[in-house]
Amino acid sequence: ARSLTIVFNVVLSWFVLGQRSTGKTMGCLGIVVMGFVVGTQGEPQFSLSGTLYGVSSSLFVSLNSIQTKKTLPLLQDSHWRVTLYNNVNASLLFFPLVVAWEGGELLRMFVEGEMNGAFMVMVMTSGVMGFLIGIVTVLQIKATSPLTHNISGTAKAAFQAALAHWLWGNPATFKGVVGILAVLGGSLAYTKVRMEEGRLPVTQKDSEKGAPKK
Repeated sequence: ARSLTIVFNVVLSWFVLGQRSTGKTMGCLGIVVMGFVVGTQGEPQFSLSGTLYGVSSSLFVSLNSIQTKKTLPLLQDSHWRVTLYNNVNASLLFFPLVVAWEGGELLRMFVEGEMNGAFMVMVMTSGVMGFLIGIVTVLQIKATSPLTHNISGTAKAAFQAALAHWLWGNPATFKGVVGILAVLGGSLAYTKVRMEEGRLPVTQKDSEKGAPKK
């Protein structure tokens, strides 16, 4: 389902940002999507509910990157301001949800003394790492595009799956391995295409995207 982030991104970038992808770019994305479809079929433990949650998360991840790109010009292209607003909004939105769903468990952990120093260090470390990831995410979207950000995330997920097979001995199937290789290969091809498009004159870029020349 993670591959649907790319599909959602192409469609929503067209409608929200007015950005259209070239034929070569669509071909590379097709390889990535095909890789995830094949990899999903090779999963030894397939879950329909997990797939549905993955589809929903793909939609919202795509919307987040597109809205970040759309909001940056309104904040003088300042990634620090975007990060500040994101963290403030997240604090206000997630606190009631944490209290509603995890309040009882957190209270039990506090009463039983499970919130010791080691626990707090791990929580604070994860918070710092999450904050840094948020800054890098906004910087990547600012420097490239929402689509590039999402396809790099898809390649990262495939690489993590490969590491899981190697480090933790997760069961690997033929289709799963083929899917990982297709995702990584399509991601590398996308990078090459984007680098070539970046060296094209503006008029040639517009013509390849189907936009009228000015």
